[in-house]
Amino acid sequence: MRSASRGLVSVASTGQTASMTHYADPVAVARDGHVAIVTFSRPPHNFADLALIQAIGDAFAAADGDPDVRAIVLQSDGRIFCAGADLARDNPIATDQPAGTRNPFYVAAAQLFAVQTPVVAAIQGSAVGAGLGLALVADFRVAAPEARFVANFVALGFHPGFGISAVLERVIGRQRALLMNLTARRIKAEQAAEWGLVDALVPADRLRAEALALAQEIAAGAPLAVRSTRATMRGDLFALVQRQTDHELAEQAWLLKTADFAEGVRAVNERRPGRFTGR
Repeated sequence: MRSASRGLVSVASTGQTASMTHYADPVAVARDGHVAIVTFSRPPHNFADLALIQAIGDAFAAADGDPDVRAIVLQSDGRIFCAGADLARDNPIATDQPAGTRNPFYVAAAQLFAVQTPVVAAIQGSAVGAGLGLALVADFRVAAPEARFVANFVALGFHPGFGISAVLERVIGRQRALLMNLTARRIKAEQAAEWGLVDALVPADRLRAEALALAQEIAAGAPLAVRSTRATMRGDLFALVQRQTDHELAEQAWLLKTADFAEGVRAVNERRPGRFTGR
Protein backbone atom coordinates (compact mmCIF):
# COMPACT_ATOMS: atom_id res chain seq x y z
CA MET A 1 0.00 0.00 0.00
CA ARG A 2 1.41 3.39 -0.89
CA SER A 3 1.76 6.02 1.80
CA ALA A 4 -0.89 8.72 1.92
CA SER A 5 -0.46 12.37 2.79
CA ARG A 6 -0.79 13.98 6.24
CA GLY A 7 1.40 11.38 7.94
CA LEU A 8 -0.49 8.20 7.10
CA VAL A 9 1.85 5.24 6.68
CA SER A 10 0.65 1.75 5.88
CA VAL A 11 1.66 -1.46 7.60
CA ALA A 12 2.89 -4.24 5.34
CA SER A 13 0.68 -7.26 4.81
CA THR A 14 1.69 -10.33 6.78
CA GLY A 15 -1.28 -12.59 6.18
CA GLN A 16 -2.34 -11.88 9.76
CA THR A 17 -3.46 -8.67 11.37
CA ALA A 18 -0.42 -6.43 11.74
CA SER A 19 0.09 -4.27 14.80
CA MET A 20 -1.30 -0.80 14.34
CA THR A 21 0.82 2.28 14.62
CA HIS A 22 -0.66 5.72 15.29
CA TYR A 23 0.84 8.71 13.55
CA ALA A 24 0.44 12.49 13.77
CA ASP A 25 -3.12 12.12 12.56
CA PRO A 26 -5.63 10.06 14.55
CA VAL A 27 -5.73 7.26 11.97
CA ALA A 28 -3.75 4.03 11.71
CA VAL A 29 -3.76 1.48 8.90
CA ALA A 30 -2.98 -2.24 9.17
CA ARG A 31 -3.29 -5.11 6.72
CA ASP A 32 -4.71 -8.57 7.00
CA GLY A 33 -4.26 -10.31 3.67
CA HIS A 34 -6.26 -8.34 1.09
CA VAL A 35 -8.07 -6.28 3.76
CA ALA A 36 -6.96 -2.83 4.91
CA ILE A 37 -7.98 -2.09 8.50
CA VAL A 38 -8.45 1.63 9.08
CA THR A 39 -8.70 2.60 12.76
CA PHE A 40 -9.35 6.11 14.02
CA SER A 41 -8.86 7.28 17.59
CA ARG A 42 -9.72 10.62 19.17
CA PRO A 43 -10.62 9.66 22.74
CA PRO A 44 -12.88 9.87 24.55
CA HIS A 45 -15.60 10.77 22.05
CA ASN A 46 -13.93 10.31 18.64
CA PHE A 47 -15.27 13.70 17.55
CA ALA A 48 -15.17 14.27 13.79
CA ASP A 49 -13.21 17.26 12.55
CA LEU A 50 -11.62 18.17 9.23
CA ALA A 51 -8.27 16.52 10.04
CA LEU A 52 -9.95 13.22 10.96
CA ILE A 53 -12.16 13.06 7.88
CA GLN A 54 -9.26 13.98 5.60
CA ALA A 55 -7.05 11.33 7.23
CA ILE A 56 -9.69 8.64 6.73
CA GLY A 57 -10.03 9.84 3.13
CA ASP A 58 -6.27 9.50 2.66
CA ALA A 59 -6.42 5.92 3.96
CA PHE A 60 -9.28 5.13 1.58
CA ALA A 61 -7.41 6.67 -1.36
CA ALA A 62 -4.35 4.59 -0.52
CA ALA A 63 -6.47 1.44 -0.44
CA ASP A 64 -8.04 2.31 -3.80
CA GLY A 65 -4.56 2.75 -5.27
CA ASP A 66 -3.23 -0.58 -4.02
CA PRO A 67 -4.19 -3.57 -6.24
CA ASP A 68 -3.59 -5.92 -3.30
CA VAL A 69 -6.32 -4.29 -1.21
CA ARG A 70 -9.78 -5.66 -2.00
CA ALA A 71 -11.79 -4.54 1.05
CA ILE A 72 -11.58 -2.09 3.94
CA VAL A 73 -12.63 -2.35 7.58
CA LEU A 74 -13.36 1.01 9.22
CA GLN A 75 -13.32 0.97 13.01
CA SER A 76 -12.55 3.20 15.99
CA ASP A 77 -11.01 2.84 19.42
CA GLY A 78 -12.91 3.34 22.66
CA ARG A 79 -16.55 2.93 23.69
CA ILE A 80 -17.98 5.42 21.16
CA PHE A 81 -17.76 4.90 17.41
CA CYS A 82 -18.02 8.63 16.68
CA ALA A 83 -19.96 11.27 18.61
CA GLY A 84 -20.12 13.58 15.59
CA ALA A 85 -18.72 17.09 15.35
CA ASP A 86 -18.07 19.09 18.51
CA LEU A 87 -20.33 22.01 17.57
CA ALA A 88 -19.74 23.82 20.87
CA ARG A 89 -15.93 23.91 20.73
CA ASP A 90 -14.68 22.97 17.28
CA ASN A 91 -17.51 23.36 14.79
CA PRO A 92 -16.14 22.41 11.34
CA ILE A 93 -19.14 23.98 9.62
CA ALA A 94 -18.71 27.46 11.13
CA THR A 95 -15.75 28.47 8.99
CA ASP A 96 -15.21 31.73 7.15
CA GLN A 97 -15.01 31.09 3.43
CA PRO A 98 -15.68 33.07 0.25
CA ALA A 99 -19.23 33.03 -1.06
CA GLY A 100 -19.85 30.26 -3.56
CA THR A 101 -17.05 28.00 -2.30
CA ARG A 102 -17.60 24.62 -0.70
CA ASN A 103 -16.94 23.92 2.96
CA PRO A 104 -13.70 21.90 3.38
CA PHE A 105 -15.28 19.56 5.93
CA TYR A 106 -18.05 18.62 3.51
CA VAL A 107 -15.63 18.37 0.59
CA ALA A 108 -13.72 15.78 2.62
CA ALA A 109 -16.93 14.07 3.78
CA ALA A 110 -18.30 13.75 0.25
CA GLN A 111 -14.96 12.40 -0.96
CA LEU A 112 -15.32 9.40 1.35
CA PHE A 113 -18.26 8.26 -0.77
CA ALA A 114 -15.97 8.17 -3.82
CA VAL A 115 -14.03 5.19 -2.41
CA GLN A 116 -13.98 2.33 -4.93
CA THR A 117 -13.03 -0.40 -2.45
CA PRO A 118 -15.87 -2.04 -0.47
CA VAL A 119 -16.05 -0.85 3.15
CA VAL A 120 -17.27 -2.67 6.26
CA ALA A 121 -17.74 -0.55 9.40
CA ALA A 122 -17.45 -2.01 12.91
CA ILE A 123 -19.76 -0.01 15.20
CA GLN A 124 -19.09 -0.67 18.88
CA GLY A 125 -21.02 2.26 20.41
CA SER A 126 -22.81 5.46 19.54
CA ALA A 127 -22.72 6.84 15.98
CA VAL A 128 -24.13 10.34 16.36
CA GLY A 129 -24.59 13.13 13.81
CA ALA A 130 -21.52 13.17 11.60
CA GLY A 131 -20.65 9.82 13.20
CA LEU A 132 -23.83 8.41 11.69
CA GLY A 133 -22.77 9.93 8.38
CA LEU A 134 -19.40 8.22 8.69
CA ALA A 135 -21.10 4.88 9.35
CA LEU A 136 -23.25 5.41 6.24
CA VAL A 137 -20.13 5.69 4.07
CA ALA A 138 -19.66 1.95 4.54
CA ASP A 139 -21.37 -0.66 2.39
CA PHE A 140 -22.02 -2.81 5.46
CA ARG A 141 -22.26 -2.12 9.18
CA VAL A 142 -21.47 -4.77 11.79
CA ALA A 143 -22.58 -3.61 15.24
CA ALA A 144 -22.43 -4.61 18.88
CA PRO A 145 -25.61 -4.54 21.00
CA GLU A 146 -24.29 -1.38 22.68
CA ALA A 147 -24.34 0.55 19.40
CA ARG A 148 -26.74 3.47 18.98
CA PHE A 149 -27.53 5.46 15.84
CA VAL A 150 -28.64 9.06 16.21
CA ALA A 151 -29.44 11.83 13.75
CA ASN A 152 -29.48 14.43 16.53
CA PHE A 153 -29.51 17.57 14.40
CA VAL A 154 -32.97 18.95 15.23
CA ALA A 155 -32.18 18.54 18.94
CA LEU A 156 -29.37 21.02 18.26
CA GLY A 157 -31.57 23.41 16.28
CA PHE A 158 -29.67 22.35 13.19
CA HIS A 159 -30.11 20.75 9.75
CA PRO A 160 -28.67 17.28 9.00
CA GLY A 161 -25.27 17.25 7.32
CA PHE A 162 -22.66 14.80 5.97
CA GLY A 163 -25.11 13.78 3.24
CA ILE A 164 -27.37 12.10 5.81
CA SER A 165 -30.49 13.81 4.45
CA ALA A 166 -29.98 11.84 1.22
CA VAL A 167 -28.05 8.68 2.14
CA LEU A 168 -29.99 7.50 5.19
CA GLU A 169 -33.22 6.93 3.26
CA ARG A 170 -31.34 4.88 0.66
CA VAL A 171 -30.45 2.47 3.47
CA ILE A 172 -33.59 2.34 5.62
CA GLY A 173 -36.31 3.93 3.49
CA ARG A 174 -37.88 7.38 3.46
CA GLN A 175 -40.27 7.06 6.40
CA ARG A 176 -37.72 5.63 8.82
CA ALA A 177 -35.14 8.21 7.72
CA LEU A 178 -37.73 10.96 8.23
CA LEU A 179 -38.49 9.60 11.70
CA MET A 180 -34.81 9.62 12.69
CA ASN A 181 -34.16 13.09 11.25
CA LEU A 182 -37.26 14.79 12.72
CA THR A 183 -37.18 13.24 16.20
CA ALA A 184 -33.45 12.85 16.95
CA ARG A 185 -34.47 9.47 18.38
CA ARG A 186 -31.70 7.11 19.54
CA ILE A 187 -32.06 3.90 17.53
CA LYS A 188 -30.82 0.86 19.40
CA ALA A 189 -28.74 -1.77 17.62
CA GLU A 190 -31.54 -4.34 17.58
CA GLN A 191 -33.96 -1.96 15.88
CA ALA A 192 -31.24 -0.77 13.52
CA ALA A 193 -30.73 -4.39 12.49
CA GLU A 194 -34.47 -4.80 11.87
CA TRP A 195 -34.42 -1.68 9.69
CA GLY A 196 -31.36 -2.74 7.67
CA LEU A 197 -29.12 -0.04 9.08
CA VAL A 198 -27.07 -2.82 10.69
CA ASP A 199 -26.19 -5.89 8.61
CA ALA A 200 -24.89 -8.09 11.43
CA LEU A 201 -25.37 -7.82 15.19
CA VAL A 202 -22.67 -9.57 17.22
CA PRO A 203 -21.32 -9.49 20.80
CA ALA A 204 -18.81 -6.71 21.43
CA ASP A 205 -15.95 -9.12 21.98
CA ARG A 206 -16.48 -10.56 18.47
CA LEU A 207 -17.19 -7.28 16.69
CA ARG A 208 -13.85 -6.67 15.02
CA ALA A 209 -13.38 -10.31 14.12
CA GLU A 210 -16.82 -10.47 12.47
CA ALA A 211 -16.27 -7.22 10.56
CA LEU A 212 -12.93 -8.54 9.34
CA ALA A 213 -14.50 -11.89 8.37
CA LEU A 214 -17.12 -10.11 6.25
CA ALA A 215 -14.43 -7.99 4.60
CA GLN A 216 -12.39 -11.13 3.89
CA GLU A 217 -15.45 -12.78 2.36
CA ILE A 218 -15.81 -9.82 0.00
CA ALA A 219 -12.08 -9.85 -0.71
CA ALA A 220 -12.29 -13.51 -1.74
CA GLY A 221 -14.31 -12.58 -4.81
CA ALA A 222 -12.84 -11.62 -8.17
CA PRO A 223 -11.62 -8.06 -7.44
CA LEU A 224 -12.47 -6.50 -10.80
CA ALA A 225 -15.94 -8.01 -10.72
CA VAL A 226 -16.50 -6.91 -7.12
CA ARG A 227 -15.56 -3.31 -7.87
CA SER A 228 -17.61 -3.28 -11.06
CA THR A 229 -20.71 -4.67 -9.36
CA ARG A 230 -20.36 -2.29 -6.43
CA ALA A 231 -19.99 0.71 -8.74
CA THR A 232 -23.14 -0.28 -10.62
CA MET A 233 -25.17 -0.69 -7.44
CA ARG A 234 -23.91 2.52 -5.78
CA GLY A 235 -24.69 4.48 -8.93
CA ASP A 236 -24.43 8.24 -8.53
CA LEU A 237 -24.00 8.17 -4.74
CA PHE A 238 -20.84 10.31 -4.73
CA ALA A 239 -22.39 12.99 -6.96
CA LEU A 240 -25.59 12.87 -4.89
CA VAL A 241 -23.66 13.48 -1.67
CA GLN A 242 -21.73 16.34 -3.26
CA ARG A 243 -24.98 18.06 -4.23
CA GLN A 244 -26.69 17.27 -0.95
CA THR A 245 -23.88 18.55 1.27
CA ASP A 246 -23.98 21.86 -0.62
CA HIS A 247 -27.69 22.12 0.17
CA GLU A 248 -27.22 20.97 3.75
CA LEU A 249 -24.51 23.59 4.30
CA ALA A 250 -26.74 26.37 2.97
CA GLU A 251 -29.45 25.39 5.44
CA GLN A 252 -26.98 25.03 8.29
CA ALA A 253 -25.45 28.44 7.56
CA TRP A 254 -28.58 30.39 8.46
CA LEU A 255 -29.59 28.06 11.28
CA LEU A 256 -26.20 28.64 12.92
CA LYS A 257 -27.27 32.24 13.51
CA THR A 258 -30.53 31.39 15.28
CA ALA A 259 -31.25 31.52 19.00
CA ASP A 260 -32.56 27.95 18.76
CA PHE A 261 -29.16 26.66 17.63
CA ALA A 262 -27.41 28.35 20.57
CA GLU A 263 -30.03 26.90 22.90
CA GLY A 264 -29.73 23.45 21.32
CA VAL A 265 -25.98 23.31 21.87
CA ARG A 266 -26.39 24.48 25.49
CA ALA A 267 -29.14 21.93 26.10
CA VAL A 268 -27.10 19.02 24.74
CA ASN A 269 -24.05 20.03 26.77
CA GLU A 270 -26.22 20.36 29.88
CA ARG A 271 -27.99 17.06 29.14
CA ARG A 272 -31.49 18.52 29.16
CA PRO A 273 -34.29 19.03 26.61
CA GLY A 274 -33.99 22.17 24.52
CA ARG A 275 -36.31 25.09 25.21
CA PHE A 276 -36.87 26.25 21.65
CA THR A 277 -38.72 29.39 20.59
CA GLY A 278 -38.57 29.26 16.79
CA ARG A 279 -36.13 32.20 16.65
